Amino acid sequence: MIEITDLYFATGNAHKVAEMQALADDSRLALRLHSAKDAGGMPVVVEDTGTFIGNARKKAHALHEKLGGRSWVLSDDSGLCVDALGGEPGVESAYYAGQGATSAANLAKLIQRLQTIPAEKRTAHFICVLFVIDPAGHEHNFVGRSNGKLLDRERGGAGFGYDPIFVPDGHTRTFAELGETVKNGISHRSRAWAQFAEWWRTRTEQQ
Repeated sequence: MIEITDLYFATGNAHKVAEMQALADDSRLALRLHSAKDAGGMPVVVEDTGTFIGNARKKAHALHEKLGGRSWVLSDDSGLCVDALGGEPGVESAYYAGQGATSAANLAKLIQRLQTIPAEKRTAHFICVLFVIDPAGHEHNFVGRSNGKLLDRERGGAGFGYDPIFVPDGHTRTFAELGETVKNGISHRSRAWAQFAEWWRTRTEQQ
């Protein structure tokens, strides 16, 4: 019988947890993801490192310590970087319109900022850093990236965040139009996850 490993995800975002569980299932990894809510809630973390990996590390350690340092913990820090805006919103993607801003407000601000940028210059990329701490406290990180271009208006009703305006390279539809199956095969998060999955299989085979 295959033993299932519990992996606590340092987020209260149900969309991210569902997306990660889908990736785990598609990878056929014996992992059961839990949100920070299952641990009593995510500790308050000030994401002030200025880097994706630094912020991911802070979140992972905060939840790892809350769980007593004996559990597998996963965190991610991800965002959208727009070339013509000097990398904005970048590490501030989740609060681009201000602390406590909704995803709709963040998206609206970015769309407004894009109005003066010609379509051919609206290149951008999503980046995702997955940071893992094992029960022994060892750290591991994996980085995924998805390149594309941005529209100046929303299209599609699926996805979340900036998905409705991001068209990945090689496609004509936005992340919000492609659907979960296609998106999970090409997204920045799925690419970081693929690296994690390969590492997980290798360590499992060596046990």
